[in-house]
Order: sequence, then C-alpha cells, then structure tokens
Amino acid sequence: MKVVVANDHGAVDLAKRVLKHLEERGIEYTYLGTGEEKSVDYPDKAREAVEEYRKGGYDRGILMCGTGIGISLAANKMNGIRCALPQDIYATEKTREHNDANFVAFGGRVEYKDDVLEMLDAFLDTPFSHDERHQRRIDKMMALQGK
Repeated sequence: MKVVVANDHGAVDLAKRVLKHLEERGIEYTYLGTGEEKSVDYPDKAREAVEEYRKGGYDRGILMCGTGIGISLAANKMNGIRCALPQDIYATEKTREHNDANFVAFGGRVEYKDDVLEMLDAFLDTPFSHDERHQRRIDKMMALQGK
C-alpha cells in the first residue's frame, strides 16, 4: 500500500504520529506536509496532496489540519475525491465500506473518543463492499460534482 500525506500547521504533532505509525506498519508514503507550526494554508496542502494522488500509484490519501474540516472541504472540491472526516472507528469503517472514500481527514486539535491511529488503521484496512447499492450511491454522489 502507498499513501500520500499532507498537513498544515494545525496538525504537526498528529502528522508526526501518523508518519511513525505508517512506517511501523511498513506502508510507503509521500509526505507533503509541514513539520513546522508556521502558518500554511490548508487548501494548498489539500491541492498538493490530491495532485500527487492523481499522478497514480497511490491507494489512499491522509490529510490533517486543526479540525480536519477545512482540509477535507478543500479536497472534496476536487474532482474524483471522496474525503471523509470520521469521528470514530465505526464511521471510518463505514466510509470505506459504503462510500469507498479515497481520502481521510483528521484534526490535530480535536479530541476523538477513539484513537486516531486506530481510526487510520480502519481507513487503511477496510475494503469497499462492492455492493451494487453502495456503488449506485457513489455514482450519484460523484455526478453532483460541478453542479
């Protein structure tokens, strides 16, 4: 598995934890985030990550900002991206099973009830169900782009 990872200044510590976790799991990644708390704009980081993802060879994308909200909104503006902002492991599993999310976003300043690294594992390890009804809904959702 290979992923692209990006973060802004609001998730520097979380990004360090995520990168270490990916290394421990043997998951290859390209890191486009910042390791400094000097302000950078999350839409730029989302764009960089999505553009890298679109080059091919990536299975998923991981985005992080202070809340995860801004960077996920920015990513979802880009064609072909389904960036989830889960709040627990259950939602993380369902966004992969039902929505085939290709990106996930987390907040570096958010206190989650479940450990973010366990949520990340659920995102990386849960397959899409390939159920006809879920694919139909994804197709309808993606048809909304540009409307």
